[in-house]
Amino acid sequence: MGILKKSGQQLLAATNFSAAPIAITSAAIHTSPVHNRVQAGRYRVTTKRNRPLTYEMANPPHYIAHRKSWNSWNTSSILDGLRPSETAIEDLFLRKFMVGTWHSLIVSEVIIKRQHNMIRIAAIIRQAISPRKMYFLIGYTEELLSYWLQCPVTLELQTVADKKDVIFKYI
Repeated sequence: MGILKKSGQQLLAATNFSAAPIAITSAAIHTSPVHNRVQAGRYRVTTKRNRPLTYEMANPPHYIAHRKSWNSWNTSSILDGLRPSETAIEDLFLRKFMVGTWHSLIVSEVIIKRQHNMIRIAAIIRQAISPRKMYFLIGYTEELLSYWLQCPVTLELQTVADKKDVIFKYI
């Protein structure tokens, strides 16, 4: 059995399993009470209860795969999956590109579905622009993303007349 010295306190260290138990002073272990508080991914209730939430936002994170779906569908994050970090960065890029291209038109989450070599992007958008501009933006988005990502990209868009049509509840 050896003796370790640390800042004036003696700690006994066992060298084998049959030796005496380890004597440790209370200064060596830091403890704190367990809170079990789950806060991430939840929206705080306002005093006037006037914050609008969509169905996706209204369900807390522990309801993923029960009442709500995943925002990215791919198989690269499984054990020994191919390019998990590249897929995550591409998904982030796709979402930023969609929000920037369809500025103030997207009223829901951007859902990315990857199947083999094809990427499908689903979203709900407002009917605030003419159909001609909407078709141009669809073609523009699909063409640029297909060229940059080197795979076919398809947009699956649904339209609503007003942003208030997607509000599920107020908190």
